[in-house]
Amino acid sequence: MDASITIAGIEEAARVIDPAFLHTPQFVCEPLSDRTGVTTVLKVESVNPIRSFKGRGADYILHRLGTQTKPIVCASAGNFGQGMAYACRKRGIKITVFAAHNASPLKIERMRALGAKIELEVGDFDQAKDAARRFAEEQDQLFIEDGKIGAIGEGAATIALELTGMQDPLDAVFVPLGNGSLVNGIGTWLKHASPGTEVIAVCAATAPSMALSWKAHRAVDAPSDTIADGIAVRVPVPEAVALMEHTVDDVMIVDDEMMVASMRTLLHDAGLVVEPAGAAGLAAIAQRKHDLAGKRVAAILTGGNLTQDQLKAWLD
Repeated sequence: MDASITIAGIEEAARVIDPAFLHTPQFVCEPLSDRTGVTTVLKVESVNPIRSFKGRGADYILHRLGTQTKPIVCASAGNFGQGMAYACRKRGIKITVFAAHNASPLKIERMRALGAKIELEVGDFDQAKDAARRFAEEQDQLFIEDGKIGAIGEGAATIALELTGMQDPLDAVFVPLGNGSLVNGIGTWLKHASPGTEVIAVCAATAPSMALSWKAHRAVDAPSDTIADGIAVRVPVPEAVALMEHTVDDVMIVDDEMMVASMRTLLHDAGLVVEPAGAAGLAAIAQRKHDLAGKRVAAILTGGNLTQDQLKAWLD
């Protein structure tokens, strides 16, 4: 499957993706904007059946696969797996999701509830991905890799298409950076529809592989140890790194404490419960608030799946 992301694909995705994932709330959060001095648009991707933006790309890749009925295999920290399970259940396709043994129990529970078979692997997400790839080859099943398939990015890019439908243009969009499908989709659309808008990707400081890769113009592995499981990448997808040269204007890093602080700000100022990766963009805006003073920016809040223990630890 092709890694390229096209404008035609994004436009089609906006027409065919399950409406449950489209037209999510987008609004200027005035208390937050007053706090930072930066007019901040929140794009809320946690109010859908899986509490994550991942449903967009998952539903669109299943649409593009058409009538194929071969069982599907993927790896996930939890949100992509939920999106794939939701899309497969709708179409009557079997799916196996490989995840790390210490993945969020809430996300594991939700993937199972959506009909996925779960295989937990000792090690981290990238080790689970290796196991998923081997399993798919051995069982003659279809392996879907997030970050490597253009249609997933085209589905995610519908977020940017919706943002550019707002009356006032954006000076920048801040995008949590995991395997790259989201930022490459967002960047592809914005370079087409709003070239004056900067695309700023955001990594966790203790999972910097994608930031290092963007600077080096090649995939660079790096240790990953962050509370933000949605952006905890150790082994980058080379195809995603290559696309980022044309879609991303800058890559920032934020530490775990800044993400937790931004989660608390979102709860206080907007009444929103967001997971650490989902707050990465807002953390980056807070870090650059002096440079951004008076500008209009957007933060994509990519998901809100938190366990009760995480809610108590980070938001109490």
